[in-house]
Amino acid sequence: MTELLAPAGNMEALKAAISSGCDAIYLGMQKFGARAYSDNFDYDALKEAVDYAHLRGVLIYVTMNTIVFEDEMEDMKDQLHKLNEIGVDGVIVQDMAVADYIVSHFEDMECHCSTQMGLDDLEGTLLWKELGAKRVVLSREVPIERVKEIRKIAEIPIEIFVHGALCMSYSGNCLMSGLIGYRSGNRGRCVGSCRKPYELIDKTIGKNLGTSYILSTKDLNTIDHIEELKAVDSLKIEGRMKEPAYVANVVSKYRAALDGTVTEADKENLCKTFNRTYTKGYLFGEEPVDIANIARPNNFGYEIGVISGFYKGMLEIKLNKVLNQNDIIRIDHDGEDVNLSVVRLYDRDGNLINKAEDTCYIKIKEQLSKGDIVYKTKDYLYYKELEAGLDKEFRRFPLDFKVYAYPGSKLVIDAEGLGQQYLWESEDILDAAQNNPTTYEQVVKQLGRLNDTVFALGHVEFDEYYAFIPAKMLNNARREIVEKLYEAKLAEKPRGTKAPASKTPISFPRVAPYLTATVTTKEQYDACIDAGIEKVYFDNIVRRNQVTYPEREGELLVGGYGGIYAYRNRNEFVTDYSLNVVNAESCYQLHKLGAKRVTLSYELNRKQIDDLLNKYYAENEGYPSLEMIVYGRAPLMFTKYCPLKKMGQCGLCKSHQYEIKDEYGTFPILSHDDCTTTILNGKTLNLLDEMPAIDGVEAFRLNFTIETAAEVTKVIRQAQDKLAGRGGKTLFNQETDTRGHYNKEIM
Repeated sequence: MTELLAPAGNMEALKAAISSGCDAIYLGMQKFGARAYSDNFDYDALKEAVDYAHLRGVLIYVTMNTIVFEDEMEDMKDQLHKLNEIGVDGVIVQDMAVADYIVSHFEDMECHCSTQMGLDDLEGTLLWKELGAKRVVLSREVPIERVKEIRKIAEIPIEIFVHGALCMSYSGNCLMSGLIGYRSGNRGRCVGSCRKPYELIDKTIGKNLGTSYILSTKDLNTIDHIEELKAVDSLKIEGRMKEPAYVANVVSKYRAALDGTVTEADKENLCKTFNRTYTKGYLFGEEPVDIANIARPNNFGYEIGVISGFYKGMLEIKLNKVLNQNDIIRIDHDGEDVNLSVVRLYDRDGNLINKAEDTCYIKIKEQLSKGDIVYKTKDYLYYKELEAGLDKEFRRFPLDFKVYAYPGSKLVIDAEGLGQQYLWESEDILDAAQNNPTTYEQVVKQLGRLNDTVFALGHVEFDEYYAFIPAKMLNNARREIVEKLYEAKLAEKPRGTKAPASKTPISFPRVAPYLTATVTTKEQYDACIDAGIEKVYFDNIVRRNQVTYPEREGELLVGGYGGIYAYRNRNEFVTDYSLNVVNAESCYQLHKLGAKRVTLSYELNRKQIDDLLNKYYAENEGYPSLEMIVYGRAPLMFTKYCPLKKMGQCGLCKSHQYEIKDEYGTFPILSHDDCTTTILNGKTLNLLDEMPAIDGVEAFRLNFTIETAAEVTKVIRQAQDKLAGRGGKTLFNQETDTRGHYNKEIM
């Protein structure tokens, strides 16, 4: 059966999701979850949530899908053990260290691979199946045909997002928030850089092509494709930062769709809670250019009418959908929004009304124009309807009773519910009835008072033997039976642990540090070779989210798990920054898979690098083989979407250079041959001065993107001098350069 997986940022949202028919919940704790700005759960709240869910047959998955620094490792391990003790069913992870710890220490708590891992291919899925994961959450960019193929061949449960907010970047591969604002998406603190307005500038002709929300995606909505989606193990709704009413609305509609009862009205009602307009997503073949809504980044609402005129100081609205008093609307006037709560609604004669279906009038001080479109962003009555059912029981479970009541004996009740059995016995002896023996109907009435439980009265067996059973005794029996069945149900959840297997140390001999380079053009490549760089990554780069793996020769730079699986037995390989390595255990795991060198994350600072090296040495009696990027414009975002095509510039990327601009700076656009896009940092990472002081890194990489051949040569000469200890002059330019996270800790 296909699982409907719902988000919960707090207990109210969790109850809303369960009351609306979800099969599982994913939620986050105060630490290590990729939605740090939602309310999240502490251990007491998690215990309450797990018990509440498990009693209703709903599973709980906890997100621990951030990268984990060395000084957090013990906290991470402690948290995992507490999750297991509480009875969590699975943990969704990004970091290899977290995944390995779950697989090696817990019998029953599953490891699920987060979409932050960037798994979008069969090879990466097979690798993580081999490493012990029990489920893979595929990237949002994977088409449904490929999802089904991966599921069939890999034979591991697959989870996909089917509704809610989308990231413009491939998940886990966006450094924009972290490098600009020091709040990392890989740490759960994304500030939503893609939801800001940017100017698009053609640098070649010096023209501003306009300001828009050029990187803001629409919301995903795949409810029309539910039959095809039933081939997937788990359908995931995004929204851990959404209100309970939103959760209830979306979950209930997808529940109805899976059950075959959804109506067109149900589908339309999805627009009545937060949406940025909808896309069927890459999952169902949306063109990349149509994935974005560049007009606005927040709640779009839905169109209900148009300003049709003015009458006696009032605005006339011609409606195509109902408008109620207390609804919230927005009016689009020349691209600017006027938002208001409809506290007063009038008819043509100026009389107050509470509902209008055709034409209505409002009074407002803002100057609007005939033809302005009116949108409803909150339907007051619909929200009241949603909120009224946020904690109702979606389904109840039968509770069967066999009641044995004989005068001169104790009352005995054999109860069965939730797959559990409990035998209740009274302390007191029953008396024979003098006039009115307790009847079957009276027993059913008392035992059937189950509204505040998960039960519904099932089959009741009771033979009347002229016994008198006090109502209080039956009520006490019912309450105790329910409590004991609850306890038995919750106790059946296995929480096994195991001893991890011993690890064989892996270490590498220390060598004198040297330079490597990544390039994007043949001219840059030639400049690197001419300058004496021996290891240059150009046509030997296997990037993350590259889903085909043809035969290659020589050493490769591999950016994703699929590439590791595909080439580990065929080529020597170095892992790239995109695997987000920030701790010693992740280094070890990649070396164990065959990595010749491991490239560190952009998001490490100086102390964290030292911590990683010290920990690795302590556990392996030797050092890892590390590579570190010390120069270049960092890739802030890699996306399947092309902002240039969206703005009518398709094809001009071959001859023009473009950038986007906000109040903080400019960000060059690097277009690729397959029409994917990289947004680069406008400032250049420059740690050339720091290289001599960084001990334990084998290879220092120069990352060339939009530099000319002459600029490449100049930077290489400067780096070579610095590495050789020649030249004391600083190479850092305060205006154009950045040290990234090297001297700062990201949040």
